[in-house]
Amino acid sequence: MYKMIVSDLDESLLQDDGRVSKRDIETIHKLRDEGVKFVPNTGRGFASVQALLAEIGTKDLAGQYVISYNGGAIVENAGNRIMVEHALPFAVADELFRLAMAEGDLCAHVYTFHHVYVANINEPEKEYLMNRGVEYEMIDAQDLSAFQNRPIAKVIFQHLDYGVRERFYEKAKAAIATPMTITYSSNRYVEFNPAGIDKGIAALTLGEQIGVAKDEIIALGDNSNDLSMLQQVGLGVAVANAIPAVKRAAGLVLPVTNNDDPITALYDAVFK
Repeated sequence: MYKMIVSDLDESLLQDDGRVSKRDIETIHKLRDEGVKFVPNTGRGFASVQALLAEIGTKDLAGQYVISYNGGAIVENAGNRIMVEHALPFAVADELFRLAMAEGDLCAHVYTFHHVYVANINEPEKEYLMNRGVEYEMIDAQDLSAFQNRPIAKVIFQHLDYGVRERFYEKAKAAIATPMTITYSSNRYVEFNPAGIDKGIAALTLGEQIGVAKDEIIALGDNSNDLSMLQQVGLGVAVANAIPAVKRAAGLVLPVTNNDDPITALYDAVFK
């Protein structure tokens, strides 16, 4: 029997308007009543998903959790207690940021464990962040010297052209010798996490800490930063709008997109 669902947010659980459908909220409540934990497993910071947790009924609850920063932090919702955290080496984060700012057309996000900072924002990104209720502070800098004594969970860079993101990915890999975990997400970001940190490892780590076995975990996702969790848990599930690689890795491909009650479709396929 499955005891935990770890779910990506954007383009997986959340509709295009950034909200969870009413039917899926009801289904998540039903799952909780049946003893199944529902854990957001997201690239976002845990502070930015508090409204979502309130919607699905797990905000401030002991024994309920969030995995943030693509696995960079595991947090218990009661008091936002950080159980596990992994920081990107400052020198790596700083060099990535410098490289991106030199490009001129990349929007940068710097995630500390409690705040989001954005540089060189563009109008599509402003709209995207506002749509998803992400709070952030603008910075105007060419380096991260102001963050030297602050742990950085990850840095990500936004551009709507995949070719631009891919070129920066290759440039960063060539310039920085330190191993990193690099993924794409939301058809707009290339993300840089500490080496050995991903959503899959975090899901298994949380499972170990709360007594849920690997085979008792379901993971739902749509993009390349979700692949690790789909491949490592008991059942990987893809929404219909997932990229081809995610669909190939999934044990179950839902017949619905993120806009059509994916958690309810998952419940009907697996739990009913």
